Amino acid sequence: MKLYLDTANVKEIQEGASLGLIDGVTTNPSLVAKEGRSFKEMLLEICNMVDGPISAEVVGIESEGMIKEGRDLAKIHKNIVVKVPLIPEGLRATKKLAAEGIRVNVTLCFSPTQALLAAKAGAWCVSPFIGRLDDVSSDGMELIRQIVTIYNNYDYKTQVLVASVRHPQHVVEAALAGGHICTMPYAVFQQLVKHPLTDIGLKKFLADWDGMGKK
Repeated sequence: MKLYLDTANVKEIQEGASLGLIDGVTTNPSLVAKEGRSFKEMLLEICNMVDGPISAEVVGIESEGMIKEGRDLAKIHKNIVVKVPLIPEGLRATKKLAAEGIRVNVTLCFSPTQALLAAKAGAWCVSPFIGRLDDVSSDGMELIRQIVTIYNNYDYKTQVLVASVRHPQHVVEAALAGGHICTMPYAVFQQLVKHPLTDIGLKKFLADWDGMGKK
């Protein structure tokens, strides 16, 4: 499973990328707005740090506007994936952009029928928001299992990008369900490597080694 960072913070991306384990980055208008920087400048900087798919979202809600924005975003860098919302106009834009060879991430997916339509429109990936489903007492991870099964049944090439990840267990469940990509905040990525028994074990090993040196 590929691991993406869900952030527009260049410092977080740089720190995550330094491990050599980050496969891509997802951004959205809310994350970009937090940074208060030029969108294009920030995207270029991110693309130079992570050689992988970088999702950049359109803000139009009509297909023609989305198509124009998508074409402009795709010209910024070869790694840009255009992100569009899963609404009828977004599907119309996806069909057009995909036909032009532009990769599209269809976002804000909350049902298997939406994911099916995204695949039929030619989406490069679809982004189901599992955490937000959990927030309203639905089983977000069950949605991932359903989408993966549907895509496998009909050999759709659209990848399942597990989004709205809140904790490491979401990452584990996404991997078990067969999600192709999991995107997460930097804080969750940091938690993936942590375990108290690792810290306790390392502390004991070093203490034993120091004790041996004093004999």
